Amino acid sequence: MGGVVVVGQVARDLVLAVDRVPDGGGSTDVTRRIEVLGGKGANQGVGCRQLGADVALVGVVGDDDAGRAVLAQARLDGLDVSAVVRRSGTTTALLVDVVEADGTRRLLEHVPDGTGLTADDVRAAAPVLRRADAVLVQLQQPADSVVEALRSADDTGALVVVDGAPADDAVRAAVLEHADVVRADEVEAAGLLGRALRGVDDAVTAATELVGRGPRVVALEVGSEANVVAWDGGHVVMPLLPTDLVDPTGGGDAFVAGLTAALLEGADPATAGWWGSAAAASVVARLGGRPALDRDAVAAEAARARGGAGG
Repeated sequence: MGGVVVVGQVARDLVLAVDRVPDGGGSTDVTRRIEVLGGKGANQGVGCRQLGADVALVGVVGDDDAGRAVLAQARLDGLDVSAVVRRSGTTTALLVDVVEADGTRRLLEHVPDGTGLTADDVRAAAPVLRRADAVLVQLQQPADSVVEALRSADDTGALVVVDGAPADDAVRAAVLEHADVVRADEVEAAGLLGRALRGVDDAVTAATELVGRGPRVVALEVGSEANVVAWDGGHVVMPLLPTDLVDPTGGGDAFVAGLTAALLEGADPATAGWWGSAAAASVVARLGGRPALDRDAVAAEAARARGGAGG
């Protein structure tokens, strides 16, 4: 498999498991605590690395102890962090994931303005981007950096994968012009379409419409029902795979990692979609958004699920 560059968030994740979040003024015991490298970009990067790709991150951390710690963890994970900016005077982003025993999640985010990428940061990462076979761009980053990343990635001939909702019309236009693969959840899809999705049939129509406007592959999540993957001449509806839900955090990031890894191995879009579904099911069965993926297990579960679904 080739090399992947992820342009997106690098943060510190704090995961707290509780039986139930107390009412106002109350308290409760934390039954489990996890502190790890996190953020959407890092989670996608770790997932792609676990599935066999060489991975580099393009993101921003602060010049604090937390920034040093997450970069050290990224290196241990086998990620290239040479294009991660350490922003002077900035505090590293912190994501707090509070999960109840029934899987209900509350996410608290401290994401200082300085932790967002700038267009200059992306331009400085050009040597890393030029080596990529696939570039994953998170649309949650500032608009000017997203547009710069999309243009730069497209110029290299890499597979350009985007995830999220566009911040404005300029980003939407850049996505449709430069992206090869578009992934969005039900809420994010409205930013691409200009309207809300209404069920699986509407998602099929919307994904097919987006393919007609430029991208080669479009993957849309339809709430807790299914994922829809469309390409020129076809589509597949993939019901969410059964799993014991522990924490929904990171399911979408794992889907992107599985989808990208399969496409880089030469899989057709339907197979790649099932890889994404299998990876997502694995992550949401664990506490926290950090993946723990095994390439052979993901491939086997994807094949089993596709066979059981008949396509």
